Amino acid sequence: MTRHPEPDPAKLAAARAAVALVQDGMKLGLGTGSTASVMVRVLADRARAEGLRLRCAATSLATCELAESLGLSIESLDRIGWLDMTIDGADEIDPDLHLIKGGGGAHLREKIVAAASKRMVVIADPAKVVEQLGVFPLPVEVVQFGFETTRTLIRRALTDLDLGDRDVLHRLKGSDPWVTDEGNWILDLHLACIPDPVALARALSAIPGVVEHGLFLGMCQLAIIGKPDGTVICLDRNEGLDADLLAHEGDGL
Repeated sequence: MTRHPEPDPAKLAAARAAVALVQDGMKLGLGTGSTASVMVRVLADRARAEGLRLRCAATSLATCELAESLGLSIESLDRIGWLDMTIDGADEIDPDLHLIKGGGGAHLREKIVAAASKRMVVIADPAKVVEQLGVFPLPVEVVQFGFETTRTLIRRALTDLDLGDRDVLHRLKGSDPWVTDEGNWILDLHLACIPDPVALARALSAIPGVVEHGLFLGMCQLAIIGKPDGTVICLDRNEGLDADLLAHEGDGL
């Protein structure tokens, strides 16, 4: 029997708190990435122990394979329809609960699944919470045809937004291009900061050849930030990010 390494305590705390929100009969979106994979394992354990009847849509082939190997039922998003909740990770979370996602290269499917959900819950460790988005490179999924043309148009858009002279790098896997589940390539925009995420999202979406970018704006309702001591911080967009929210613990959600 294969033994998996013990998960990071902060990621585990966030995953457990999010899975505690799951109810029998729910239709769930399952995210992609290291934190999301911890959540999938916690969810599978709870579903098995309590006999939960869940219908799940996966945001990547990797998540699908993991979930099915643990006994969770995975169906296509179109078959399930509207989801009750999606639980996913994030690469950065700002005070308005805007996100950068796509470090795992699945942000296209992740955004589609999140958009099909009544509620998006994000789980992360404290290092992912930032005052301003942009330190983490912004992933942009692009079609392979006209790749260099699309990259040039992205650079022009960045210049128009006073974000010129930034690296726009082709993501590689070894020496080969990183290919997404949809057969596209990824450009990582090393911006250092994003003063106006809305303007940047609008500009990127208007470029031919751009399939999707990793800015998730106004999509997350609740962020659960796990801490190494096993407690969590709950950031609720509907309640604002008041300091009083920092007192929540995992069992008090």
